Amino acid sequence: MVSEFFTGIRYLGRGLGYWRLRPALMALGLVPGLIALALLAAAIIPLLLNLGGLTAWATPFADGWDPFWRDALRTALGVVVAIAVLVLASVTFTALTLLIGDPFYQRIWRAIETDLGGDVPEGDGGFLVALGESVRLIALGALVALLALAIGFIPLVGAPLAAVTSVLLTGRLLARELTGRALNARDIPSADRSRLFAGHRARLLGFGAATQLCFMVPLGAVFIMPTAVAGATVLARDLLGRRSTPVTPHA
Repeated sequence: MVSEFFTGIRYLGRGLGYWRLRPALMALGLVPGLIALALLAAAIIPLLLNLGGLTAWATPFADGWDPFWRDALRTALGVVVAIAVLVLASVTFTALTLLIGDPFYQRIWRAIETDLGGDVPEGDGGFLVALGESVRLIALGALVALLALAIGFIPLVGAPLAAVTSVLLTGRLLARELTGRALNARDIPSADRSRLFAGHRARLLGFGAATQLCFMVPLGAVFIMPTAVAGATVLARDLLGRRSTPVTPHA
């Protein structure tokens, strides 16, 4: 299981290799990420800047406490809220970026499918499928954020436990979403998709967790998204049991 987890991480590295093989195509994938980041930043930055006031408003009962304990409580609450916000922001960013950048990522996906060899499906699921999956991803991300918020209230270990839990759960969501294009194009039914994922949980988790950790680095989400799309395409092909025989990418 541990080896499978690290195998999943290596798929992100394989996606990174396409920056050398297809730099112009991968660079196109930065555009939707920048647009999505600007939209999210407009909502998230004011919230984080006013986190102190928000925690004070949420804990009026602590106004009369000793300053040390009052500040400790509000700082801990602020950290937990920030973790929950960042969890929701990461899945929202992925959903928005994939939706906005559908034409860009379709080109990346199709080029990599061609490089890997074999039959390349004509479609990729269509805009309505992408929209539905984006809405589902945001909804599931909100549930993970609420879970992280609840875990964060566990004394002493709440904040680190919430961070680890959110990375793993969000990573799993990201892996499922990013591999969706290759699976949608092949009309893989939901039940078959679940069975496919069930047999490779650790591999998917490794890929998704590595992607999520990169998303948490400032501007990392923008630069890693084309890499994640490329790596997820290779991962999906391998999960489907297709032999990936790379060829020299076209100029």
